[in-house]
Amino acid sequence: MKLCELSPAPGSTKAAWRKGRGMGSGNGKTAGRGHKGQSARSGGGVRPGFEGGQIPAYRRLPKRGFNNTKFATVYATVNVEDLNRYEDGSVVTIDTLLSDKVLKKSFDGLKVLGNGTLSKKVTVQATVFSASAKEKIEAAGGKAEVI
Repeated sequence: MKLCELSPAPGSTKAAWRKGRGMGSGNGKTAGRGHKGQSARSGGGVRPGFEGGQIPAYRRLPKRGFNNTKFATVYATVNVEDLNRYEDGSVVTIDTLLSDKVLKKSFDGLKVLGNGTLSKKVTVQATVFSASAKEKIEAAGGKAEVI
């Protein structure tokens, strides 16, 4: 069997529905768009949520609850397994991680998470440590310093 001999099973595919193709197709002339009007024009139609000039539902309904996204603390996160790239005895800070392109942005500080294993003795200076991350860093012989 060759690649050029492959074809779909009979009856499993349908021919494309080609609009505006004249007599016999049933979709010639206006191509199912009706006569004139906004929807008949190319690029015509209304945006999602538009209700014909009536105030749309998303504006009629009240906003509910409190959203903390504007004020929330966002940490740049790094896993314990990512610290294996550093040598024994080195001090790992947020600046070190940024310069080595482990992190793209510092946000509001550094949070170290406990995913993976650590085999190097490193001193990690971060804003927050998860309990498992602190445990793994200290088990490897390193230090977890909160700054």
